[in-house]
Amino acid sequence: MNARDTLARIQALPAPPRPIRVLNVCGGHERSITELGLRSLLPNWVQLIPGPGCPVCVCPEKAIHQAIQMALQHPLTLVAFGDMLRVPVNVNKGDANSLAAARAQGADIRPIASPLEVIALARSLAPRPLVFFVAGFETTLAPVAAMLAEADLPANLFLLLAGRRTWPAVEFLLQAGSSFEAMIAPGHVAAIMGANEWRFVAKKYALPVAVSGFAADSLLAGLHTVLHHALQHEAALDNAYPAVVKADGNPQAQTLLAKAFDIVDAPWRGIGSIPASGYRLTSQHAARDASLQFPVAINGHKRSGQMPAGCDCAAVLLAHKRPNECRLYGCACTPESPIGPCMVSDEGACHIWWRAGERVATA
Repeated sequence: MNARDTLARIQALPAPPRPIRVLNVCGGHERSITELGLRSLLPNWVQLIPGPGCPVCVCPEKAIHQAIQMALQHPLTLVAFGDMLRVPVNVNKGDANSLAAARAQGADIRPIASPLEVIALARSLAPRPLVFFVAGFETTLAPVAAMLAEADLPANLFLLLAGRRTWPAVEFLLQAGSSFEAMIAPGHVAAIMGANEWRFVAKKYALPVAVSGFAADSLLAGLHTVLHHALQHEAALDNAYPAVVKADGNPQAQTLLAKAFDIVDAPWRGIGSIPASGYRLTSQHAARDASLQFPVAINGHKRSGQMPAGCDCAAVLLAHKRPNECRLYGCACTPESPIGPCMVSDEGACHIWWRAGERVATA
């Protein structure tokens, strides 16, 4: 069924006495929803709520500090995905407050777009150490795991990991009592880990959930099915992205992840520690752990681990506030001059809303 027909089916659903809040976990979904203007097309009883699925936004401040100081204190090259270079952190006056600021102070820090670039760059720089600062979810960590499986990996390549797993964050929200009645799960993560990874939402928390892609047809199909189930007070898991997502995912990618990384409790910026939500290099790859090979001294600073003063990114990530309800939105904080991480990344809800023309703060 095409997107137009599915939208008509959603519009024809009977209005409930109270709005139905649908959490869209992924920043990619939020970008599609906003760019397609879906909120203006849906019935007013449907509320689409952005969630915690922006890896740049939740990257722990300590990891960014560590990357900054590693690049400043050691003769090495550090690479990271482009968005990470602009993420601001809390520092003492005069200290570099981002990777971009550290680069301006002379550190050799370079943006990359894909893990595929890392091996070639490491070979070209050898014997100079190359540190790959890895922030991302399963879709990023799977190709990094495949990279680690390469037989001739350059000896000068090291990793600083800040990778996170998606579903533990959703369970964290559900255990904390977040108020939503249905959920759209990220299709790209499910392509690796499988649609069945999200069955706990229906089975344990009695909420309808659908795995969806990012085009209008898949996204609206997933939205229709969760709204239908919510109106019927049914809990079910549906796969609205069957061309890409299988029930059990990609076993080869899962095997690579298991060989490369151990699963550990991990901090999420502004949220706190979430059990079993992070990755650590296995003992087999410990020699490539940049945090062990290049120790750094980090001076104490105010608001360590928190969002900047006045920033409500944590509340946005936890689905407690909409982006334009942040106290700084559009006033002190814009994509050109971001204060909070949600305004930096193109998967950050604040950045997405601003770029789509939502310029009125409601805080």
